[in-house]
Amino acid sequence: MACSPGTTRNQQLASTRKRMGEHFTPNQLLGRTHTIGCVAVEITQKCNLDCTLCYLSEHSQAVRDIPIQEVFKRLDNVLKHYGLGTSVQITGGDPTLRKRSELIDIVAYANQLGLHTALFTNGIAATRDLLTELAEAGLNDVAFHVDTTQERKGYDDEQSLNAIREDYIERAKGLGLMVIFNTTVHTDNFKELPMLVDFFVQHAGAVSFASFQLQAETGRGEWGARTDVVDPLTVKAAIEKTISKALPWEKVRIGHSDCHSYMPTLVADNQVYSVVDNAQLFAQFIEDFKHIQTTRQHGTAKIIWDYSKALLARPLWIWKLAKATSAKLLEMRISLVKSRGRVHKLSFFVQNFMDASALQQDRIDACSFMVMTADGPVSMCKHNAERDEHILKPLSYTNHRGQVKQYQPLGERYREDNVIPIRLLANDEPVHEPIIGASNESISESPKVLNQGPSQELSQELSHELVHGVNNELGARASSVPSNQQTSEIG
Repeated sequence: MACSPGTTRNQQLASTRKRMGEHFTPNQLLGRTHTIGCVAVEITQKCNLDCTLCYLSEHSQAVRDIPIQEVFKRLDNVLKHYGLGTSVQITGGDPTLRKRSELIDIVAYANQLGLHTALFTNGIAATRDLLTELAEAGLNDVAFHVDTTQERKGYDDEQSLNAIREDYIERAKGLGLMVIFNTTVHTDNFKELPMLVDFFVQHAGAVSFASFQLQAETGRGEWGARTDVVDPLTVKAAIEKTISKALPWEKVRIGHSDCHSYMPTLVADNQVYSVVDNAQLFAQFIEDFKHIQTTRQHGTAKIIWDYSKALLARPLWIWKLAKATSAKLLEMRISLVKSRGRVHKLSFFVQNFMDASALQQDRIDACSFMVMTADGPVSMCKHNAERDEHILKPLSYTNHRGQVKQYQPLGERYREDNVIPIRLLANDEPVHEPIIGASNESISESPKVLNQGPSQELSQELSHELVHGVNNELGARASSVPSNQQTSEIG
């Protein structure tokens, strides 16, 4: 059964403020409107690509999928630690390699808990049919990872990969999913960053979030640390050069300033305009309205209603927001005329991961990106640096029949002979491995045998963005699964 939060939202926010320490600045969202940026729940360690900057472990391909009951427990713990509306990345490895029926049940269960779900995938197995079924189960966002680190055959540069990006956009079209693209920025593709920024601006009607993740030396990736050319400042400069405009970075803070830079923008006639220009006004707003605990899972209509009531109680804010909206309309007037009033939302996110050998405790403490493990939430960078300690840990769990079972991440054959057993599933039928402790295996497009070492009226829309667009960044749609609907696998 779904659990309830173990603490009140105010207590959760207080806990966040405490760990943020000196980074709880006036324009910091964490501790005011958010308890966390997002939480990753890894449902498989397997992947159908072998990226040159992969964060997985050398052992990952051999690790059996954790039991679905353990996945449900981790989702329960996301709710317990961070509350309703928390953004949850259903990830891996590649989550589409999990048994399809279980992937659907996982998304449905998270939706039932009131969490905001995003599927993080390389897209190879994320078919239109699968995305449709996931959207019906309550999936909110889909994040496609596409870049040259994946060494996809026949695609030698980021420009050629745009064909894949366009295909993925079509797959998600009309499903109510917010589309995100993740790009690893590395030494070799840095020169193509302006082209990528232009691509996302040109497709702002379909793409809502462009995340640029800087190369880091962690996991099993072979390329290692980045050169000086790749840096948060150079990436932001490349974005600004492409759009021929300086952007007011750091007006909105999410987590540690050395880790993330978040820039919500509006696009009209392929021209980019910032949403938050006045840090002081933004800070006053999130402080005066932090009592509103409406989350994305309540839906856009509920958010608008609650903020409208709050604004009526503080009429001075109606004037302030009207003034800010008028100024933005004036700034955008030429583009608005050319676009016939059509405006799209596109946010840029620059994520600066730490190398595994150079973790900084200050950044770990103020982290906005957690991984939920069997032992609780862990900072993503710290988790990647010590992945084996988490993924190779045996677990006890209670199955749907109430029986206590043991989960062993690795089979006897791997442990004894250092051989990784890879099995291909053609459907959802269970595979009975002749290995003690076997769990559900992955669905893989291309099976491979490996030998590994141990080891998201126009004036009203603009006002809406200025009031709560930032707080509703990943809220593309309301829950589609009724709260009383149970999934068949819940134990």
